[in-house]
Amino acid sequence: MASGWARDGAVSEQIEASISDELARMKARRMPVGDSLTHCADCEEPIPEARRRAIPGVKLCIDCQQDRDRVRTMRGGINRRGSKDSQLK
Repeated sequence: MASGWARDGAVSEQIEASISDELARMKARRMPVGDSLTHCADCEEPIPEARRRAIPGVKLCIDCQQDRDRVRTMRGGINRRGSKDSQLK
C-alpha cells in the first residue's frame, strides 16, 4: 500500500530501524569494561569488594550509579529515517 511520498514497506522499515537503534543504545550501556576501581570515580568513596566481583569493570559506587540511572537522557525526537510526510507533521 503506497502512502504519499513513502514507498511500499517504508513504515515497516522505519519501525525496524527505530527498534535497531534502541537495541544498539541499550547494548552500549549494558556493562562496564576494563578493571574495576577500588574507589568511586565520582565521590571517591570505597567501592565494596562484593560489588567489584559482581560487576567487573565497575567505576561507580551504588549511590552514584543510582543517581546516574535516575537522570533521563534526551534523545532526538525526529525520525531521520522517516519519509517527508512523517517529518512535516
